Amino acid sequence: MLEPDGTTVPGAQLPPPDRLLTGYRGLVHARRLNEQAGALVRQGRLAVYPSSRGQEACQVAAAMVLAEGDWLFPTYRDTAAIVARGVDPVEALTMLRGDRHCGYDVAAHRVAPQATPLATQLLHAVGVAHAARLKGEPDAVLALCGDGATSEGDFHEALNFAAVFRAPVVFLVQNNKYAISVPLHRQSAAASLADKAVGYGMPGVRVDGNDLPALLTVLDDAVALARSGGGPTLVEADTYRMEAHTNADDAGRYRDESEVASWAGRDPLVRLRTRLRADHLLDDDAERALTDDAERMAADLRTGIAAESPVDPEDLFAHVYAHPTPQLREQRDQLRAELEVTP
Repeated sequence: MLEPDGTTVPGAQLPPPDRLLTGYRGLVHARRLNEQAGALVRQGRLAVYPSSRGQEACQVAAAMVLAEGDWLFPTYRDTAAIVARGVDPVEALTMLRGDRHCGYDVAAHRVAPQATPLATQLLHAVGVAHAARLKGEPDAVLALCGDGATSEGDFHEALNFAAVFRAPVVFLVQNNKYAISVPLHRQSAAASLADKAVGYGMPGVRVDGNDLPALLTVLDDAVALARSGGGPTLVEADTYRMEAHTNADDAGRYRDESEVASWAGRDPLVRLRTRLRADHLLDDDAERALTDDAERMAADLRTGIAAESPVDPEDLFAHVYAHPTPQLREQRDQLRAELEVTP
């Protein structure tokens, strides 16, 4: 719907202005979240952070198209989507600071824990969607994954089951061109990842993943289809991972800077900002207010992550089984004994 320079594609019907402004605020916050989380890694406050810089439109759109009762199933790279869904940024980053849990109330937010293993969350998403259908509930599920996940067996099982049982789930593949260091052409011989939908008997749609209005339109339709009983949809968002896989990765070993520079001109935040300013929906004062709001979020995040959380070693055993096994009780007692004699 929007060209990289912010001009509207002829014939495109953009979402309402208030929705575009909401989306732009989400992009500003997502970009600042990525920047601040990266800084926290360098300061030693976070153990790792997989940045979604360049993919923020996918993150924000995924949260915006869901109703209150719907579910979001994120990957390790989807912290911005979790925050856009309403989770406190400090809670969203709890797992990435090395804590034993995901940090937020999964049921309250209808956001599953971030999944590090590739594609496992897709099976969980389909299970929740299938259960909703069996119970006659109107809820839809949106499951995020990357292009690397499409090479996993769990991806096949999830899509096949969802299609056969018409589960109300949308699969959003953020095709950012690399599974860590493996480029897309080394993973799939298909013309596009959206083409894979044909083999499962579900609609497949390819969309510009750096175009927020286009993402909102495509995902709105997919969620509506799922909610109405029409079954799942596979959406491939064509985007790019601007930064390294994580802070532990050296992206310069497997891609050229010229490639990264070419994608910088398709920045989703700049693209939408240009359109909003051209339509006189955004001015300097409004831009400053959004930036200040994002800075407050970043400041609260720094304060929250810096706070030391009390640690109870026995939590290692308290949340494994509802009724601890003899082996767990033995290990717990051994730890207690060691702690008692430690000077």
